[in-house]
Amino acid sequence: MAYYVINYSKLRIWKFVEYSKLIYLDGDIQVYDNIDHLFDLPDGNFYAVMDCFCEQTWSHTPQAKIGYCQQCPDKVKWPAEMGQPPSLYFNAGMCVFEPGLETYENLLATLKVVPPTPFAEQDFLNMFFKDIYKPIPLVYNLVLAMLWRHPENVELDKVKVVHYCAAGSKPWRYTGKEENMQREDVKMLVQKWWDNYIDESLDYWNPTVGDGEAVEPVKMQPLLVALSEAGAVPYVTAPSAA
Repeated sequence: MAYYVINYSKLRIWKFVEYSKLIYLDGDIQVYDNIDHLFDLPDGNFYAVMDCFCEQTWSHTPQAKIGYCQQCPDKVKWPAEMGQPPSLYFNAGMCVFEPGLETYENLLATLKVVPPTPFAEQDFLNMFFKDIYKPIPLVYNLVLAMLWRHPENVELDKVKVVHYCAAGSKPWRYTGKEENMQREDVKMLVQKWWDNYIDESLDYWNPTVGDGEAVEPVKMQPLLVALSEAGAVPYVTAPSAA
């Protein structure tokens, strides 16, 4: 899907070598609880939450065509005549990884020789890291489709990270008209996003403490000076879902 091509820019996060470990989050993700402990996960692995194959966007895959989903592998078993079951597949909207220039160069070199796939960088990262991928609980990346596809796997009160990637679920343009968007749990999570957005205590530009007492504003001047010295910075406008 050409729509996802811009997401290959995500590969540049492996150049942040001033950090030993990072947590990447898509722009349509909101963190509602502390996840710092993920930095303590053992080194040498790539961590992310397993995806779900049940939505229409997966209709082109062998998994969807036979009704197989790794979220409930015993419901529809992988047919023996189709060979080995597919490797575990993660949603790349949230991941815990270790930056490195060697990894970055290997990613780019590999990208040049593999054919494009429908889910662009997500398919690519799954292929590249399949041998070191370790699943983490879905509380760290609740893809909203899990609410209606696999509710038995969701403990909503324990969810720390919500991924507003389902069609119609982006809080900033939510209308409630799309399929499943009138669910009470979806409406609650959309409202939760807005509660954070309008929370003045989280205002980066005009921070306050306690009962509204103003505190010293964040000093933006050093950043603005650095950007000015950098001159014109090339960029590509992100797709509307970002």
